[in-house]
Amino acid sequence: MGSKTSLLRLATAGSVDDGKSTLVGRLLYDTKSVLADQLDAVQRASVDRGLSTPDLSLLVDGLRSEREQGITIDVAYRYFATPKRSFVLADTPGHVQYTRNTVTGASTAQLAVLLVDARKGVVEQTRRHAAVLALLGVPRLVLAVNKVDLIAYDEAAFTVIAKEFTAHASSLGYTEGSVLAIPVSALVGDNVATRSENTPWYTGPTLLEHLETVPVAPDPHEAAFRFPVQYVIRPRTPEHPDYRGYAGQIAAGTVRPGDEIVVLPQGLRTTVERIDTADGPLQEAGTGSSVTVLLADELDISRGDLIASATERPVVTDELTAALCWLSSTSLQAGARVLVKHGTRTVQALVEELSSRFDEQTLSTVDGPASLELNEIGSVRLRLSEEIAVDDYAASPRTGAFLVIDPKNGDTLAAGLIGERFAALGGAEPE
Repeated sequence: MGSKTSLLRLATAGSVDDGKSTLVGRLLYDTKSVLADQLDAVQRASVDRGLSTPDLSLLVDGLRSEREQGITIDVAYRYFATPKRSFVLADTPGHVQYTRNTVTGASTAQLAVLLVDARKGVVEQTRRHAAVLALLGVPRLVLAVNKVDLIAYDEAAFTVIAKEFTAHASSLGYTEGSVLAIPVSALVGDNVATRSENTPWYTGPTLLEHLETVPVAPDPHEAAFRFPVQYVIRPRTPEHPDYRGYAGQIAAGTVRPGDEIVVLPQGLRTTVERIDTADGPLQEAGTGSSVTVLLADELDISRGDLIASATERPVVTDELTAALCWLSSTSLQAGARVLVKHGTRTVQALVEELSSRFDEQTLSTVDGPASLELNEIGSVRLRLSEEIAVDDYAASPRTGAFLVIDPKNGDTLAAGLIGERFAALGGAEPE
């Protein structure tokens, strides 16, 4: 749990100007994860602006020109550590038009920190982000009620915001223990890394204490083995006349020589003979490892095939029911022809039906929408030109997710999550 080796992947999300950059800057500053020259630069810039305390948001917002335009677009990954745990933080922008970045940043997160301004409370964007996080299966949420110094550390105001958010989260399927609200001031440092004397009524952990001690999700190595083949290695050289290896990155689970596997979509079975890497053979390889797998039998395997556990097989299908986060300014209608990129395989697809659209404000679904527009989330049925091997997103996120691509220009149109995702969002059944 609190071992030095444990790692927590977290994402931050919130609306514009709620102090997210300052909060992330404060975490980096208070965990001494900032280089001295970076801190000097921030202090100089803050003095130039006539500020009495360092503007910690400058640690995060980086380029001055970007800051002056008022936009922070991409997902930035930040790394920091305490003696108890290491952290990878995906910092996503707050603007409504960047829902796609929230999807990107949160897709591997074990916890998300949602910021709200204590003066404004839960706003539309807070509800939208919470719905996206629930849809992506992020197991834990923290509501950081920021700028409590600007409401004179009012306990009653904090309680109202915390209750409203907790009720919203529970209707999305979050249980009581998986959501925590914390009153913070990123600017002053209240309850970020150190407990604040200004909130004697708050008895819970500071944000950093919570991040250090929250249980991390089960080890992805325990999942069933999934290995999308990226390329086939056949040197045909005098030294390696018969070498045939399958290279790629393990998407889930672990593999060892002797394991029984199945090659999909063909359904061919064999066993693993060897696992090669640039540094020599391995006796075991797990999720995220880039390896070359050699099999006992010569089989016809090519890029786009999936090597999987023979006992815990994925589903082979040419029809997908999935939730789509629509990321394009061009709307989606039934009948559209698209490409589906799943793992290392790309196939043609037809959008047979737009089943429903999820309204993240009312937490209800609208049946049979005419279209899906930018940033909308809907349930669709896709018919594929050939079979692929897939998992439900809840069971295996890497092999349960796919991209929808425009066949004309190669642009990414949507992120897709396989399975009946809306059913998992507690209150998200049709009225």
